[in-house]
Amino acid sequence: MLDGTTAEIRERQALRINPAKTCQPIGAMYAALGINGCMPHSHGSQGCCAYHRSHLTRHYKEPVAATTSSFTEGASVFGGLANLQQALENIFTIYKPKIVAVHTTCLSEVIGDDIPMIIERARREGKIKPDQLVMHTNTPSFVGSHVTGFSNQCASTIKYFSESSGETKNVVNLFPGWVEPADMREIKRMAKEMGIEFILFPDTSGVLDTGHTGHYEMYPAGGTTLEQIKAMGDSFQTIAMGPLASKAAAEELEKKCNVPSRLLELPIGLSNTDAFVNAMRLAGQVPVPASIEEERSRLIDMMSDMAQYMHDKKVAIFGDPDQVTALTQFLVEMDMKPVIAVTGTPGKAFEAKIKEICAEKCPEVEARAYSDVHFLHQWIKNNPVDLLIGNGFGKFVAKAEGNIPFVRFGFPIMDRVGHRAFSTIGYTGAMRLIEQITNAFFDYRDRNDPDEKIELVL
Repeated sequence: MLDGTTAEIRERQALRINPAKTCQPIGAMYAALGINGCMPHSHGSQGCCAYHRSHLTRHYKEPVAATTSSFTEGASVFGGLANLQQALENIFTIYKPKIVAVHTTCLSEVIGDDIPMIIERARREGKIKPDQLVMHTNTPSFVGSHVTGFSNQCASTIKYFSESSGETKNVVNLFPGWVEPADMREIKRMAKEMGIEFILFPDTSGVLDTGHTGHYEMYPAGGTTLEQIKAMGDSFQTIAMGPLASKAAAEELEKKCNVPSRLLELPIGLSNTDAFVNAMRLAGQVPVPASIEEERSRLIDMMSDMAQYMHDKKVAIFGDPDQVTALTQFLVEMDMKPVIAVTGTPGKAFEAKIKEICAEKCPEVEARAYSDVHFLHQWIKNNPVDLLIGNGFGKFVAKAEGNIPFVRFGFPIMDRVGHRAFSTIGYTGAMRLIEQITNAFFDYRDRNDPDEKIELVL
């Protein structure tokens, strides 16, 4: 069954097979979980909410709490006003969150529910008390991807809550983009090493990577607090990482509170991390500490040590645009050849950026936005590669093509552990990526070399 994909490539306009993305509400839910005391609410059917929760739970190996308007046939025809009003009343009575973050689904978008009107009416009728906070964002699943939903939720949060007191403070806003909780921890660690004051938003560390205490907490201690979200309007600068995931929020804060922003690629690999460290250095007007310099030197040493295994290896990569773009840059830095890069998220900017990165090392690169893993598999059948990088769904392609070396990276990964606990951000994260890539090559050799060629030292 895994080898049922044919090598003949046909252009498809109205069909995606195994798309390299999922839907907007999942991203909105993940971003909302990065707010302290927030309950994500899915305005749609129970099935939608169950799918989104289970996807996040399986990836992060943590229980994900979320509520739903529980649409049935009646709400689908006549609208979800009554469902949402009753849901909000129940949520605050039973679960007592600090904030409820309502996001829409396909169904509520198609029927045209006016969420702000429903929320305002619920307030007038006393179903939401004056001190109970509710926000909303529109996340139709038939537009964009999970990264789009993450972006929309972040921008809506700022639109609802960030404010300027008129007094600019010596604080930098850090928007991490869609990355793992471990990556958010690493971003905070590096900022502390640099000695700058910061607010990270959103922050899923301490929420989706909590320790085992024997007691269930619906709202763990982690996440960006409401006070911090409000205070972002008084910061003197925003450093936004990941253009697709963070740009909208940075622009919203700049428009609303006049906080200037600097947009960077995700700090994956050497040059992208250099750019992030330099941005913090300039923002804080501080020198780069020796500890950060040492981390960088150790990364360069590992890149040099492993160069013989990386040189000119052909790599296929798929996933989210921000992550694929940053990782492609790192592959080029390691003297590898990214020959194809695929994302399921629409946007021609992705293709142009990939071609720009690969212009010198691999000008023939195939870059596809709004594509799928099926096309990637067909392409690999016609153009064999040495390494595949992508989320957990890539293992079917790797197995069908002779168990080619495969490194899991991105969202979702449901068949391995470690991605939520060990960062791939920054200099230390880049070292972990090198470890994973070289070990994939070594494991492939150990599996496939004849006995007389198996070496203890590769």
